[in-house]
Amino acid sequence: MLVVLPAWVLAQSIGGPLTPLPAVPALDPARVELGRKLFNDSRVSLDSSQSCADCHRLDRGGADGQARSPGADGKPLPVHTPSVFNASLNFLQFWDGRAQSFDGLVHLATGNTDGKEDGWATVVQRIADDPAYQTGFAEAYGKPVTTIDVKDALVTYQRTLLTPDSRFDRYLKGDTSSLSLEEKHGYQRFQEYGCIACHQGVNIGGNMLQKFGVFDDYFTNRGNVTVADQGRYNVTGDPDDLHLFKVPSLRNVEVTAPYFHDGSAPTLEAAVDAMFHYQLGRTPSDDDKALIIKFLQTLTGQWEGKPL
Repeated sequence: MLVVLPAWVLAQSIGGPLTPLPAVPALDPARVELGRKLFNDSRVSLDSSQSCADCHRLDRGGADGQARSPGADGKPLPVHTPSVFNASLNFLQFWDGRAQSFDGLVHLATGNTDGKEDGWATVVQRIADDPAYQTGFAEAYGKPVTTIDVKDALVTYQRTLLTPDSRFDRYLKGDTSSLSLEEKHGYQRFQEYGCIACHQGVNIGGNMLQKFGVFDDYFTNRGNVTVADQGRYNVTGDPDDLHLFKVPSLRNVEVTAPYFHDGSAPTLEAAVDAMFHYQLGRTPSDDDKALIIKFLQTLTGQWEGKPL
């Protein structure tokens, strides 16, 4: 039985059936390298305390394994840090979708404190004062360091953070031997139970907004409700958007625990249980649940030629 999605979900979704990840794009190598350096440079944060890579660790699936990463003040961030891998392919950015483009994500996430204070002038001045960056930007952009070019370098680098060639990608391309019989049955159950209604498209998610708690009240059951739990409502002020979140990508899901916007599911098994209860309103057999998890484990891709 497939889930029939509300009209507002369909209206805010893009994409369709599952498709393989594209190859890593061939972008200007000088700009990619500048972006890589900036991504790993703590000076891009307003107080110079954290780099992008501190929370988005490429050796940990593009996240950091914590329910909520510490912010610049040392206090936990309001929401769980998702993986940066393949994020450029999402239709909106952040859990509440407040950035409508990948460029917008970089603008809001870098050089800001709690998304309110624009600290780009401070950040760019630090970069512009560094002789190595002066040379790098002159060679890559043909002019001195500017805010536009710092943002562009960061975006350019992160657009290369794709993880193609998962076993499931190979299956989608016609290599049926890349999955075991159990994994194929897991994919079948993934479709039959209705998981694919929200987890679809090239990122197997990331292409629609959905209410967290369709068949039961997740937030009442969990307790300690926060402002961040309001989801997209914080962006639009529309009551219909309360508890609405971007559906996360399932790519590399095996290596990116914990799960959900609040990091409340510590294991993949716990996340699957919660999805069945709150989003599907169904109870799978133990065998079906195990098969679906086996399928999800085929979604782990490769970075720089090596499995994550």
